[in-house]
Amino acid sequence: MKNPVINGWYADPESRVYNGKVYMYVTRSLPFEEQHNLDLVVTDDLKNFTKIEGILDMSTFKGATFAIWAPTIIDKNGKYYLIFAANNIHEDNEPGGLYIGVCDKPEGPFVNVFSDGRPLLNVFHYGAQPIDAHLFKDDDGSIYLYYGGWKHLVGCKMNETMDGFVEIDVEGAKDNKFIELTPNAYVEAPYVRKMGGKYHLLYSTGGWTNGTYCVKAGVANSPLSSFTYYDDILKADELADGPGHNSAFTFNGVDYVAYHRRRIGDKYPHNRELCIDEISVEGNKFHPVKMT
Repeated sequence: MKNPVINGWYADPESRVYNGKVYMYVTRSLPFEEQHNLDLVVTDDLKNFTKIEGILDMSTFKGATFAIWAPTIIDKNGKYYLIFAANNIHEDNEPGGLYIGVCDKPEGPFVNVFSDGRPLLNVFHYGAQPIDAHLFKDDDGSIYLYYGGWKHLVGCKMNETMDGFVEIDVEGAKDNKFIELTPNAYVEAPYVRKMGGKYHLLYSTGGWTNGTYCVKAGVANSPLSSFTYYDDILKADELADGPGHNSAFTFNGVDYVAYHRRRIGDKYPHNRELCIDEISVEGNKFHPVKMT
């Protein structure tokens, strides 16, 4: 495996293993006004990578016109549900926010779950910008949504039809559905994995446009309890700058982290590259990654 794994500028990889293949759903790393769709990078050997362009049927996502970024996906009852952010909204009820699409196959094209084209979520809870979604499936099949920019992490639980949220038994939850889970120094880009009966969070901090961007890890006792920081996982070194907005996956018995990073000395904020490295989860926790 050689980094970057594919030519071109990409960011925010959401990685899943389906049907013996690794699927990485990525943001086109372009100026916001030029981000009109999402791409997919697929491999069955971590050596040869194929790109599928334009996996969203944008005609079904009303009001989503630019800043299409940061996808997440989960499978449920034979279907694949993908959430992404649009329009970089700054106020409640602006056109945009988090949209959810569905398809019978992981390659797409994904169409809006809602026939009227509306977003899943376009309001601010706890000051969290509705971006950077991550879907997590627990052992009992329950699906949780984590999201949030502007230094706030929010958690909630999806309903059975994946078009809304259910009430949660968590003290202080807003509307009985949303709870703030923000760990130390959180900025954006959550990813959750369950290990050893606890819930481990990888999240990005620093500035996404420069070398301060990096990844930290935290842990919680339940899917909707606050996360406590425990280690730095990815950070700039002599090889690359600004590694972050990661996901993780297990393929052929080996654990990997997919992330984007930038070349040292390159100041253009959108020049980000898609990379994969091994990550140790010895002792049921994430350990620092050595970039290659």
